[in-house]
Amino acid sequence: MEMRELTVVAGSFVGFQLLFSVASPLLSSAISPTYGLLPPTKHTEWNSRLVSTVHALIVGLFCLYILCFDEAVNSNPVWGDPSMVKLNVAITCGYLLYDLLLLACNWSTMGDRFFVCHHLAALYAYGYVLTRGVLPYFANFRLISELSTPFVNQRWFFEALKYPRSNRMVVVNGVAMTVVFFLVRIAVMPSYWASVFSTFGTEDFERLGSGAQVAWITSCVALDILNTIWMFKITRGCYKVLAGSKAQKGQEQAEASTRSDKKKHANNHAD
Repeated sequence: MEMRELTVVAGSFVGFQLLFSVASPLLSSAISPTYGLLPPTKHTEWNSRLVSTVHALIVGLFCLYILCFDEAVNSNPVWGDPSMVKLNVAITCGYLLYDLLLLACNWSTMGDRFFVCHHLAALYAYGYVLTRGVLPYFANFRLISELSTPFVNQRWFFEALKYPRSNRMVVVNGVAMTVVFFLVRIAVMPSYWASVFSTFGTEDFERLGSGAQVAWITSCVALDILNTIWMFKITRGCYKVLAGSKAQKGQEQAEASTRSDKKKHANNHAD
């Protein structure tokens, strides 16, 4: 890895730690007064997820910019100029290292083997992008999936604050989370893998070598399996929220109708 990439990764790692320790608690207290009432274990995960949201927005929007305007990357997906992509990947690697350390230090309350597998698979593949500058288009394409992260984190925030599942904001966020997660992680799979298969047998693909080829394909397969599992869980949760919201609405309408009937009965009796 070049000194520049090492510097960016190290800087990102330190930056996320600073954001976690300073900015997150202050911002959270300003946004939600009930933040201070949460137990310390909830504070840790809350701060972590707020940092995760900031990271996802920065990286995700940067990915869209590269996808739309970086002609060097889009014209040669395997060996195109990786400068902008490497910067984005380095920031992500810094965040992933930070998050792995946080999970290790708080495993009893925050530990999740799926997150660990996801982070390790991503770091394994992104290491080749940073060290050899290969596959910039595909690395950038994978990072677009981060755009679903803010909605996932927002669902956790609502749960931590004990918002009822029937709350309108909870329902809207749940639906948005399901739709966005599907669009940026599941619906893009055919297009992504079509681009991958189109490189097989080409000179650019052969130049990668077996190490980069294996890292690329195996990490993508692992990430897509994890995304499919998460999509199933999210869809099931969204269905439960919508079903519960519909049931509660029906109950409220029934109670309102009962109150109305009682009022009419009382008026008729008084007459």
